Amino acid sequence: MIDKTYILQSSPHFKDKDSVPKIMYVVILSLMPSFLTSVYFFRFRAIALFVSCIGACLATEALFLWLRKKPKHSLLDGSAVITGLLLAMTLPPSLSLDRAVIGAVAAIAIGKQVFGGLGHNIFNPALVGRAFLQTAFPVAMTTWIPPAMLKVNTVTFATPLDNLKFQDAVAQGTLTSLKDLFLGNIGGCLGETSALALLLGAIYLFYKRAIDWRIPVGIICALTVFTGIFWLANPDKYASPLFHILAGGLLIGAFFMATDMVTSPITPLGSWIYALGIGIMVGLIRLFGGYPEGVMYSILFMNTFVPLLNRYTRPRILGERREK
Repeated sequence: MIDKTYILQSSPHFKDKDSVPKIMYVVILSLMPSFLTSVYFFRFRAIALFVSCIGACLATEALFLWLRKKPKHSLLDGSAVITGLLLAMTLPPSLSLDRAVIGAVAAIAIGKQVFGGLGHNIFNPALVGRAFLQTAFPVAMTTWIPPAMLKVNTVTFATPLDNLKFQDAVAQGTLTSLKDLFLGNIGGCLGETSALALLLGAIYLFYKRAIDWRIPVGIICALTVFTGIFWLANPDKYASPLFHILAGGLLIGAFFMATDMVTSPITPLGSWIYALGIGIMVGLIRLFGGYPEGVMYSILFMNTFVPLLNRYTRPRILGERREK
């Protein structure tokens, strides 16, 4: 008689070719257009910030794995590299390297490892690192330099959103301004200046089915409708929805941060609610808040509701009865 051993485990009982490292490296590849354009526009400053952030993230991850006595192979799953890449892309090129390292340590330590590591964190780690830097070094995080391609003899440079918020220089959607926003020949954080590079990366993510399409579509639609109402009512005071989509960190947030599988909802309805909440909050902060950008705070705020959204938007199982 042949002795057969059966392994019993909870559902689902199916296998998939995808794995955590495979998905992570797909995201890394999708970020390469933004990485290359950052280096093209900001040269050595961009390279130095990318190397500092990625190196600090990997070192912090290794330290915590050692302290927690966890397997070191998870260091190579790509999650720490993505955190370093995304964090660097949300930083101004003028930021000193030591402060970038501090942000990277905070991203891994506070945003990821204190929750138990990958899969247990409730906030996007890269945004936690940036929020920490924004709180600790507010002046440095809002000091900009122009791209190397611009012949400007000034030390600092205002971003389009800074102009919109504080100098009443409302972008009217002219061909020149939208072209610069689309290509990236403007001041801003490393990875948010070129909308073209971000869209190329997003197309690759959609092709590989690495993100939930509902989230970026919902965010962009909500922001478009919200800002469009005010623009139609008073175009001399409010910028066009297209300006709000191309300027600032909307695209990198919608496609690469809000879609983080760990910190975003897993249900279709929950994804729509999550995305619409982010889009409306971005519009509220940009139009009526004292801070020119609202993508970071909007995503972190909606991250807190993800467990509730997953619980209360779960589809009913066939034959399931609701408790009275």
